[in-house]
Amino acid sequence: MRSARGKPWAFPGRHDRIGGSEERRGVDTEHGRWRRLGHVVHARRLDSGLTLARLAERTGLSQSFLSQFENGHSNSSLRSLQRIADGLGVTATELLAAADNGSHTPIVRAAEDTRLPQSDPADGSVRSLVHGERDLRALEFTGGAAHGAREFTHANDELIYVVRGEITVVAGGEEHVLAAGDTFYCTAGVAHRWWAHTPETTTLLVSVADSMAIRRRPHRSS
Repeated sequence: MRSARGKPWAFPGRHDRIGGSEERRGVDTEHGRWRRLGHVVHARRLDSGLTLARLAERTGLSQSFLSQFENGHSNSSLRSLQRIADGLGVTATELLAAADNGSHTPIVRAAEDTRLPQSDPADGSVRSLVHGERDLRALEFTGGAAHGAREFTHANDELIYVVRGEITVVAGGEEHVLAAGDTFYCTAGVAHRWWAHTPETTTLLVSVADSMAIRRRPHRSS
């Protein structure tokens, strides 16, 4: 993994002293994940030539919070992480993938805790279904009633699949209600937002990583 300047991004791994004995044995821990994520954010901020003060201005988060986060002393919600990612010009998924301790493992076990809580714990969580920096991104959302407050636009196509419950998707100015088993195909460049109707709703988002350049096929009308 290399930065835009060609330098490898290093972060505490499973053999790093600061990760603790469990991490040295290859067992991922919540504390270890937050330390690695903070280290990744720190490295990317420096690579972007940003000071803590400048990143604080871009994100609306305090310098003290950002400093504690980079040093692994403060956890973050997905919403705060998205604000940090926006300030760095990347995606939250990109940061999470870079900090993944199992980047060479093709299997994500059901028992693995790869969840990141939302800004409000009652609003559910998001769990990565892919380890490390891959060409394909896959996320499992539980709940997500407040997601509609944020609009997304991706460089590549995205597929939204409702496993359980119902969600509302607004894309291209049109609103759609999806039930369990329904899918929504969102084309690259289309601004969209979505939200869950209940805390028990489970939604999968699968997409090609934004960093991948995809050759587009000409659109054919039916």
